[in-house]
Amino acid sequence: MKLSDLEKSALQLNELYERLEIKKYGRVWTTEELALGFVGDVGDLAKLIQANAGVRNIDDCKAKLGHELSDCLWSIIVLANKCGIDLEAEFSRNTKELMEYVSRELEA
Repeated sequence: MKLSDLEKSALQLNELYERLEIKKYGRVWTTEELALGFVGDVGDLAKLIQANAGVRNIDDCKAKLGHELSDCLWSIIVLANKCGIDLEAEFSRNTKELMEYVSRELEA
């Protein structure tokens, strides 16, 4: 699946969530609330990474790890969209710059 396909799916899911949020709370989550949800997911992800490395005991770790990674990716895609960031362009630019930096460091 291409990033554009992932983005389309993530944004479709976000539209459904927003409809549910309006139904339950009378409004959609702000970007700040989405970011706080993401931070919670990152905490869960960190625990699952530890379990995957054998440092914690969490049942069905692999399946939960895949789920949490997917949740985090969803959050990043949605936050980028809501903040007007072209994630694909930024990722390409940033990766290129970092590759150039690391390559220079290796040559030094």
